[in-house]
Formats: sequence, C-alpha cells, structure tokens
Amino acid sequence: MCGRYASTSSRRDLVAAFDATETVGEELPPSYNIAPTQRVNVVLERPPREEPDAAPVRQVNSTLKWGLVPSWAKDPKIGSRMIDARSETITQKPAFKAAAARRRCILPADGYYEWMKGEDGKKIPFFLHVDDPIAMAGLYELWPNPELPEDDPGRWLWTCTVLTRPATDATGFVHDRSPVILPDTFIGLWFDTTLPDRDDVDALLNSVPEPHLEPYEVSTAVNSPRNNRPDLLTPVHR
Repeated sequence: MCGRYASTSSRRDLVAAFDATETVGEELPPSYNIAPTQRVNVVLERPPREEPDAAPVRQVNSTLKWGLVPSWAKDPKIGSRMIDARSETITQKPAFKAAAARRRCILPADGYYEWMKGEDGKKIPFFLHVDDPIAMAGLYELWPNPELPEDDPGRWLWTCTVLTRPATDATGFVHDRSPVILPDTFIGLWFDTTLPDRDDVDALLNSVPEPHLEPYEVSTAVNSPRNNRPDLLTPVHR
C-alpha cells in the first residue's frame, strides 16, 4: 500500500535525474504530502505528438492525476480506488493489463508514508526513505471523456497508479506491502516498449531487488492531506 508520499525535487532536477528530454504541463511545487487524485510528476516515454511513428521520447509529465482510470471506465471516480496495484497481478487484471504492456511509468518520490497500528489501536505514521529520491514503478492510462468532442484538447484524462509488492527488510514491520522501487539499472528496462509480453513483464518485476528503506515515525499532522509543509518529514524521535 502507498497512500501518501512526498516529492520535492524541482522539474530541472527530475529532468537531470531521469535523463528526460522534454517536459509536459506546468511545473508543480514541492509537495510533502501528496494524496490520491492530486496531480503528480510522472516520468514516461512516448513518441512526439507530431510524430506518432517516431521513437519514444522520455518526458517529465505533470498533467497526470494519481489514481488510474481504465480507458473503459464509465465514471472517472473509479480512479480514487486505484491508487496502487499489486505487481503480482497487473498482467492479468482487466484494469491494468493493457497499461502493463504499453504504458509503464515512474513516479519520483523522496519517500512515502505508511501507518502502523499501535498498542492503543491508534495508527502511527512513518516515513520510509533513502538518502536519494526513489523511482516508484507505475502504470499510466488515458481515459476519453465521452461528453467532450474528439478534437477537444481536454477530452483525455491522464492518470497513474503505483505498483506494490510484499514488504521486506525494515519496511515489513510497518506494513505488509511497499511500492516497487526501481534501481537505476532497471529504469531503461521498465520503459522498454519492446517488452509487451505478459511473462516478460512479470519476469522483470520479479527480478527487481528488494529495497532497503529507513523508516522513522513522523507527526500525525500528515494524516490530513490539507497539511503540506516541510516539517511533516521531521522525525518525531531524534
């Protein structure tokens, strides 16, 4: 599960970190408490709009909303229930299998929040991170709004989801699942559009090494998405 995360890198830093060659959409400000349905920065590869048959170009795209809406969905509100997807089943589930074959992406993050149940039953928030920004594997999809004409520039809703896997290492005591985090050597493979076969995608995901993240407790202020400030990342116990 990945219900909230932080992403504070500038667009320039994301372009450099992921070797992107173009940007799409307005630059988003740093966010310390990204919540579902909000716009997020996503790294993906697509051919230039003017040359659909050309080679894919890597871009940092800020127009996507977090919460995948399948192309066949009747109501885009379904996206709020699809903020993450189990990596073990994305090549079989109707909502994800088309994107798993052709629309794979990365959601850059400083780290993510997870909640652990305390002895008194209250949920305790933790922030899980490493020193450098992480690349969370994801999928993206385009949903056509049937109420708008085909030539309307706002007809297509772009959305995304984060892939998860069973949690291991120190993350396991906080929650039993964690995002699929791609090392640098896996990023090019994840974008490889010549890898559409279900078994190949599954094999790639199964070969991603386990992440080693540091968890620390943070303030319960993060429980509300209305709170979005740097001190949300400050450890409660120093």
